[in-house]
Amino acid sequence: MIVHKVTDPEFIPYGKVLEGYDLQEIIKKMEDTPLPEDSTVYVPSDKNLEALAIAEEFRCRAYGGLPIQIGYCNGTNNKLNALEYHRDSEINVACTDLILLLGREQDIEPDGRYDTAKVMAFRVPAGTVIEVYATSLHYAPCGIDGAKFRCVVVLPRDTNLDLEHKPTGEGEDRLLFARNKWLVAHPDAKIEGAFNGLYGENLTV
Repeated sequence: MIVHKVTDPEFIPYGKVLEGYDLQEIIKKMEDTPLPEDSTVYVPSDKNLEALAIAEEFRCRAYGGLPIQIGYCNGTNNKLNALEYHRDSEINVACTDLILLLGREQDIEPDGRYDTAKVMAFRVPAGTVIEVYATSLHYAPCGIDGAKFRCVVVLPRDTNLDLEHKPTGEGEDRLLFARNKWLVAHPDAKIEGAFNGLYGENLTV
């Protein structure tokens, strides 16, 4: 698999690098968050991160004043496993070097299936802030050469929390997995309750 850089033109359809944010405090605070040896941990909202000065900057600048949450995804991962999307952009702060596996919502087939051969890989250097567009399919980051990773995740408030009501319809309704989270999983990942629509190789970095 070719691993592009987020500064390469190939990244343009998926997101952009954000400049002008002072990341020193939040990267330091992330050192206090868990870092699993053989799994990943995702926390949608961390009060210690949300108390930092940069939280207000993300709220005002990146989300135009909307309520936000700041959490993290940390650990060890080298598999695609699934792809998700939201109705809005997601902001990531790479606290370590990491790789994102990305696709396009437009390539989801009418029956909800998606060919993993269309996924692209992008390396995000430590200390980089990126916006991942709402139409970009993504999931947990991967480490570099088996290394553990830490990644800040900024989203509108309540994203990824449990659904209050799950639609029972067809089409996109089948993909709704959590609040503001539509998920297509690979059968190999065995994600309980997920729609297993990824076909092809469960890509490994």
